[in-house]
Amino acid sequence: MSAKTYQVRTYGCQMNVHDSERLSGLLEDAGYVRAPGDADDADVVVFNTCAVRENADNKLYGNLGHLAPKKASRPGMQIAVGGCLAQKDRDTIVRRAPWVDVVFGTHNIGSLPVLLERARVRQEAQVEIAESLEAFPSTLPTRRESAYAAWVSISVGCNNTCTFCIVPALRGKEKDRRPGDILAEVEALVAEGVTEITLLGQNVNAYGSDIGDREAFSKLLRACGKVEGLERVRFTSPHPRDFTDDVIAAMAETENVMPQLHMPLQSGSDRVLKAMRRSYRQERFLGIIEKVRSAIPDAAISTDIIVGFPGETEEDFEQTLHVVREARFAQAFTFQYSKRPGTPAAEMDGQVPKEAVQARYERLVALQEEISWAENKKQVGRTLEVMVAEGEGRKDGATRRLSGRAPDNRLVHFTRPDEDVPRPGDMATVGITYAAPHHLLAEGAVLGVRRTRAGDAWERRNAAPEPKPRGVMLGLPTVGVPEPLPAAPGGCTAG
Repeated sequence: MSAKTYQVRTYGCQMNVHDSERLSGLLEDAGYVRAPGDADDADVVVFNTCAVRENADNKLYGNLGHLAPKKASRPGMQIAVGGCLAQKDRDTIVRRAPWVDVVFGTHNIGSLPVLLERARVRQEAQVEIAESLEAFPSTLPTRRESAYAAWVSISVGCNNTCTFCIVPALRGKEKDRRPGDILAEVEALVAEGVTEITLLGQNVNAYGSDIGDREAFSKLLRACGKVEGLERVRFTSPHPRDFTDDVIAAMAETENVMPQLHMPLQSGSDRVLKAMRRSYRQERFLGIIEKVRSAIPDAAISTDIIVGFPGETEEDFEQTLHVVREARFAQAFTFQYSKRPGTPAAEMDGQVPKEAVQARYERLVALQEEISWAENKKQVGRTLEVMVAEGEGRKDGATRRLSGRAPDNRLVHFTRPDEDVPRPGDMATVGITYAAPHHLLAEGAVLGVRRTRAGDAWERRNAAPEPKPRGVMLGLPTVGVPEPLPAAPGGCTAG
């Protein structure tokens, strides 16, 4: 009998992407195999949901409705809903979409396989929402999307109370992992061939507040710098409130911490920041930018901005444009404010008319495009070592190019060599010849290729036959220390 197939559909933030890798790992541990492509004919379809947008539930129920006739015609097909919307809506999902088999929350993703089996045996929906974290995502089995880069969760939850955000209510208060556990996972990933990690937390640089060490995050960055074979360290997303001088020093002084910073601004207006309950003001934010640029001159800084928060005036918006001009972000992720059900901001007076929000949004995007392009043009003539990526350049096949990320995370498309073609995870040295607002081009010959253990890992993954399914699991999923990893050939080296 052929193994059952699964598909995980992910919405929302990097935390959800990380959780989805774990959901895939759990299902494969239970004997399922990944369904090919984006087809709707998987035996199990899992929705890992997000609740931060106003229409998140409409999108979910639309997708569930699309699958309803498919499920009705295929006995044995199962649908599961997890993530923040599941944590928030609980029984509502089963009431509105009674063909859903399993609903699980953000705190108990490890329960998915046993809930699917229980739903199959009992022939009724299983709803299980834990109120507190059962296990850090990183301690669960995984099917990582990349052979060369990995997420590492250092904390979950958030202690802030931003009025536009529902995350603390759904993910809970901040809970930190022990530094030793984090570093053990990093070292295990490097032994597998990973050369880039991204430290992940809802408020990543507040790490240490749960364990009573205000400098824990800078110490963690420095400790990552001592892991042999780890070439690139990134982190997301920090909060300006917790961005202290020791973190800036650790970034500047730790060779493998990349010259890149994503720090959400949200608004440049002190009045709006106060209404958002953001615990910093414009002067503090720009002061951090100035310190980072002083310590790391080549740092690429990106941000998040919300346009049209309740009560935002034209004067408030002009303050946001002022910060954008001063900060000169390499990139900005801009959002039109939308009500998050269950947040204080959704009930505030002064909701800004849609037409005004749209007009401001377009002005902000135009300004940021201009700045992004100008900042990228400064890269022309530079020689950069790019980590070759998989799937970053949608037109690479037609243009005979490869794509990858520079140390500062800028996307670079470069000419594909005729010989010694680098693999995803390998390093290519290229000269930048052209800049666009959102990418760089290196149109000349590749100056050098450094084959890496990460490239070897990518090659092994793509050459390996599909593992034989273990069979559907009836008991609890495996949680805890993974099986020992094979020794890395030749030891951990930077090459």
